[in-house]
Amino acid sequence: MEDKETPIHLSLQKMEEELHFLKKMKRREIAERIKTAISNGDLSENSEYESAKTEQAFLERRIDTLERMLHNARLRMNEVKLAGISLGTRVKVRDLELDHVVEYTIVSAAEADPPDRKISSESPVGRALLGQGTGTKVNVQVPTGVIRYEVLEIMN
Repeated sequence: MEDKETPIHLSLQKMEEELHFLKKMKRREIAERIKTAISNGDLSENSEYESAKTEQAFLERRIDTLERMLHNARLRMNEVKLAGISLGTRVKVRDLELDHVVEYTIVSAAEADPPDRKISSESPVGRALLGQGTGTKVNVQVPTGVIRYEVLEIMN
């Protein structure tokens, strides 16, 4: 069963809520402002109209960005869901050279917080771990060399 309280699901939920608000409420509000400005007559020197049109352009750009981000996140989640480690997954790994165990949560780049052990799926370690299963050994190329990890446990 899929846990809807993982960081990635909570992040997606926030984006969906923002998208819903922008499409249902903010669009209407701006459309009403444009309608009011138009009723005031000459549009060539109507700062209220220009302001509303500019805000409308920013709004549509934000809606488009959110829709693309949600679409891409869902595609990415579906790609890795069946394979093991995926976005939102907590994973316990052992550094094979240092025999040190560490736990990470794989998150989107926007949620990454390395001191809190939240690593981006786009980081070298995150990319190497995505799709891996328990017992798998991976080599991670990092700026200081190669780190070898063994996946000990996957916690969703």
